[in-house]
Amino acid sequence: MPTPRSETLDHTLIALADPTRRAILRRLARGEARITDLAEPFAISFNSVSKHIKLLERAALIKRRKVGREYILQFKPKPLDEVQAWIAKQQAFWAASLKAIDDMLREEDEGKVRK
Repeated sequence: MPTPRSETLDHTLIALADPTRRAILRRLARGEARITDLAEPFAISFNSVSKHIKLLERAALIKRRKVGREYILQFKPKPLDEVQAWIAKQQAFWAASLKAIDDMLREEDEGKVRK
């Protein structure tokens, strides 16, 4: 069963996996925007854009607030910090694992050379 943290990471990675959602995040990184403005450049239905936005909200990458009759979206980068930390941990693990394998192979090669 996934832990709450791994579930959050899963939601973030799923949200980042789609080019439309990444484009929405790039736009929101420049500043807040109305949903209708975000949907405009895409050749997909407004309903499809809304589904992308819901996935971004589930990942906590964006925040929605209502102003009058419109919704304004804002980029929230905190989940990206968690992804970056996870990637750094994976890199450290694999670097250590590969170094251990390399050391073992070098020792084996040196043992063969001495004989």
